[in-house]
Amino acid sequence: MSENLWPRLKRFLPHALLLGVCASAAAPSWAVPSFARQTGMACAACHTVFPELTPFGREFKLNGYVLDNMKQITGITTEARSTLALNQIPPISLMVQVAYTHTNTALPDSALAANGALARNGDLMFPQQASFFYAGKIADNFGAFVQMTYSGVGDHFSWDNTDIRYAKHFSVGDGAASKDLVFGVTLNDAPTVQDVWNSTVAWGSPYSGSATAPTPIAVPQLAGSLGQNAAGIGAYAWYDHSLYAEFSLYTAGLRGGAHPLDSTQGQVVHAAAPYWRLAYEYRWDRNSLMLGTYGLVVSKYPGAGLVLSGPSDKYRDVAADMQYQFISDVNQFTVLATYIDEKQTRNASFADGLSANPSDTLKALKLTALYYYDRSIGGSIGYFDTTGTSDALLYPSGPVSGSFTNSPDSNGEVLELNYLPWLNTKLQLQYTHYNKFNGGTTNYDVGAGPYPTGSAYTSGRRASDNDTLYLLAWLNF
Repeated sequence: MSENLWPRLKRFLPHALLLGVCASAAAPSWAVPSFARQTGMACAACHTVFPELTPFGREFKLNGYVLDNMKQITGITTEARSTLALNQIPPISLMVQVAYTHTNTALPDSALAANGALARNGDLMFPQQASFFYAGKIADNFGAFVQMTYSGVGDHFSWDNTDIRYAKHFSVGDGAASKDLVFGVTLNDAPTVQDVWNSTVAWGSPYSGSATAPTPIAVPQLAGSLGQNAAGIGAYAWYDHSLYAEFSLYTAGLRGGAHPLDSTQGQVVHAAAPYWRLAYEYRWDRNSLMLGTYGLVVSKYPGAGLVLSGPSDKYRDVAADMQYQFISDVNQFTVLATYIDEKQTRNASFADGLSANPSDTLKALKLTALYYYDRSIGGSIGYFDTTGTSDALLYPSGPVSGSFTNSPDSNGEVLELNYLPWLNTKLQLQYTHYNKFNGGTTNYDVGAGPYPTGSAYTSGRRASDNDTLYLLAWLNF
């Protein structure tokens, strides 16, 4: 893999040179220039390299995004109660991603696959994504991170990662022995959007990836399946700058103008889905170490033509994660790990002939190490592995996205190099290599043949055919 990567790096890196001002995105709280404008501090106060948070950045988010250094429009009653504390200049910012994707082997032509024709290899997305943010204080103790995103693939705007929170600070105990306690309430649109560590999925590494390259067939619910298709409210506590606990409830949400919520939609959350989070962070010198766990129990109706009543599929996800950071003026080093174990009870899907098994499992592991020098040049190396129960109906064979062995098993590595000419601009080269894709290494999707006359199958695809070279210019201003 390294022999393939270096010639491409030398060829493409000199062509990537663009500009912008402090950090964010969706795919992945993000670093956005809104916060820099509100606080008067450079991005490095809250981020190592965006969007990864520093301990100070985590405190800023947990306290409700309200720290500010701007002139305020204020209101106050005769009893000295504040009724308004509004920034004179709204903390608004813009993020743009311009990306190029090249897979190891071109995808089948969508109209002429039966003739063995291939599509053009190499997608330039200008933009891949563009986002507007309101990120900062709304009132005393009350702030928000609100994102609206344009998708280059979908060619439309929609609401994206959103976290609105109220936080109140308390002292527990007396005198020098008193401990700090932050109690807060969060309203958000997906589990882990509200999280302050970069080991969970919403803000996890890799922080950006191709919007057009093939991806494995299955991911756990906690790895993004609820993203922006649900809404939840929860309460959290942050004690002594070290212990975090949260409990939230999620339910189905409408998106993209979809109304009413009926059988035309798929994978609709039934009733309330509880989410919990517990983490402990220890800080010393320039280091911090977090060990945590989180989980979700959610029931869903398959929908997609089936009525939203009767039996539902139940998913129980339990995860463990860790994050280590070393941050100095020159060197920034981070290690991230997360493991998700999912149990699936498919009461609805099995009864309706959508799954071959009444119960299935899915397990996902992700490990990443990141290093940056002077917050300007660096990169990461990551490993991912997903395994699960084989199921002929959940994971059928089919070109590119199918599984000939009816298995969700996939694993591989992600290598990334980044250059930041300015703190708010990232030029990225990323290479994703697959050792296994949807259960196989060779002919994983449709087998080795022979194929029936007139079949759209012309050949099986190798896992490494989906290896992806991804170039990104990421600007925030």
